[in-house]
Amino acid sequence: MLAIRLDKQTEGRLARLSRRTGRTKADHAREAILDHLEDGEDTRVAVARLARPARIYLASEVKRALEL
Repeated sequence: MLAIRLDKQTEGRLARLSRRTGRTKADHAREAILDHLEDGEDTRVAVARLARPARIYLASEVKRALEL
């Protein structure tokens, strides 16, 4: 269970969106939170990979390794 407080402007925007879409405010909040979590997780993975870049293989090396 989670309770959040929104300023009046944000609450109004959320209420209007809910009326227009026929979805509850909770549905929109849940979707926004999930999107935010996924973005944060993706960012963490990207930063870690940039810190330790993988080896880059030349096409000729790949062909040779695959005996093409």
